[in-house]
Amino acid sequence: MVLSGPLDSLRRGIAEFCVLGILDGGEAYGWEISKVLSERGLIAGEGTLYPLLNRLHREGLVSTRWQQSESGRRRKYYALTGEGYARLNAFRGVWGEFRNNVDKTIGSHDGGQG
Repeated sequence: MVLSGPLDSLRRGIAEFCVLGILDGGEAYGWEISKVLSERGLIAGEGTLYPLLNRLHREGLVSTRWQQSESGRRRKYYALTGEGYARLNAFRGVWGEFRNNVDKTIGSHDGGQG
């Protein structure tokens, strides 16, 4: 597909904020996050999520904790930190205008001049 390159780039650029947005609703474990992102076409696969979650943890944007599930398996849960909330809110502050400007630019039929 011709658009796979641009779509992959968009996914990489936006995935961090989508993960933070999911965690804004409360803590979740990796599979739950992956399911939401995959269903919405925001990640190509589960394998791309865990390196991102590890980076967000290293950067102090998410915290982690282990918990035993009802099935007996241990699950790593992720939650937003204060820094994570701040990063998400900063993104929310610029996203609307940015999205509107992109829509105006690529949606025009006159090469972006109007």
